[in-house]
Amino acid sequence: MDIMHIAYLVAITAEAMSAALSAGRRNMDWFGVCVVACITALGGGSIRDILLGHHPLTWVAHPAYLLITVGAAVVTMMVAPMMRHLRMAFLLLDAVGLVVFTIFGCNVAIGMQLPFLIVLVSGMITGTFGGVLRDVLCNDVPLLFRKELYASVSLVTGGLYLLSVMFGVVHWLGLAIALAMGLLMRILAIRNHLEMPKFAYMDEWE
Repeated sequence: MDIMHIAYLVAITAEAMSAALSAGRRNMDWFGVCVVACITALGGGSIRDILLGHHPLTWVAHPAYLLITVGAAVVTMMVAPMMRHLRMAFLLLDAVGLVVFTIFGCNVAIGMQLPFLIVLVSGMITGTFGGVLRDVLCNDVPLLFRKELYASVSLVTGGLYLLSVMFGVVHWLGLAIALAMGLLMRILAIRNHLEMPKFAYMDEWE
């Protein structure tokens, strides 16, 4: 088992636990919590695969991922009172999930020999759209559209990784640079509340 696979397992576990907490804030039952956890952890990759016609879907090819995400959700429900003390850890794990999912999404598109832009978008969808689905199911404005730099971090990570592949950089080095820069960018965004410019419009005709 290589380090990226281990990082992927950590990422889906962290995303599932974070999603379980979001579902709990909406007073969902245990089934609802588990569904939201699975969709959050595996939804970005599923949307990517459907859009690219890449089959089977990741969780269909690896059913154990469903067990891991459901297990993470159940554990979260059992230890929820302690979760408030782990907020920063979850933010860091979420950042890890963002960049790791992005790289995985890029690799799928690269394997299909798709153009640069499609590879970049594939990585961004994989990294961010599980969270979009979580927020929609929990009746929240998606984090992607309202908080610190998120999608842009994914695009930068994917762009650096793809450029390293195109220019023949040693794989482990290109991977390390992309992951490190993505993590640093996301952590700085959280720490300094860096955000994209917002668009506020009030209809003066009403």
